[in-house]
Amino acid sequence: MLAVLRLGHRLGRDQRISTHCGLVSRALGADRIIYTGEQDTEVIKSIEEVAAKWGGGFAASYEKDWKKVIKDYKQKKFSIVHLTMYGELVQSKIKALRKKTNVLVVIGGEKVPPEIYALADANIAVTSQPHSEVAALAIFLHEYFDGKELEKKFSRAKIRVVPQERGKKVEEN
Repeated sequence: MLAVLRLGHRLGRDQRISTHCGLVSRALGADRIIYTGEQDTEVIKSIEEVAAKWGGGFAASYEKDWKKVIKDYKQKKFSIVHLTMYGELVQSKIKALRKKTNVLVVIGGEKVPPEIYALADANIAVTSQPHSEVAALAIFLHEYFDGKELEKKFSRAKIRVVPQERGKKVEEN
């Protein structure tokens, strides 16, 4: 089980980036995303609509208190992995992280509370340069699943893309 915790969603500012966090989470192998910050039912609705149409068992939810989420997941024996440009390089830690079967990946928003660094079991950087949480999440998931997520089949999909060199082809199931 791999869940993603998106910190600090802001209404009127983060709808697109938060939606992209959910889309990347789902497409690249996570089981769920939990949003914190300001409650935004539209982001969750958008992610749920994609999951219903494109398949898979992905879930999106909101939780007011990010500390409660981390505490609950720690009690369930999840490893807490915080993605930050200030962490240890992913390539030096990914083999050990792949051995963890239950992971909560924490991605920031506007400003990450300093407590996150202490609460995390691992602070991981995909690069030590400024970048987005969407990029960090995509790279981390790709590394964690060792590229196998790119071949994932989504159950109960109503539509699917037919790969081809040019043009767009979508089939209904």
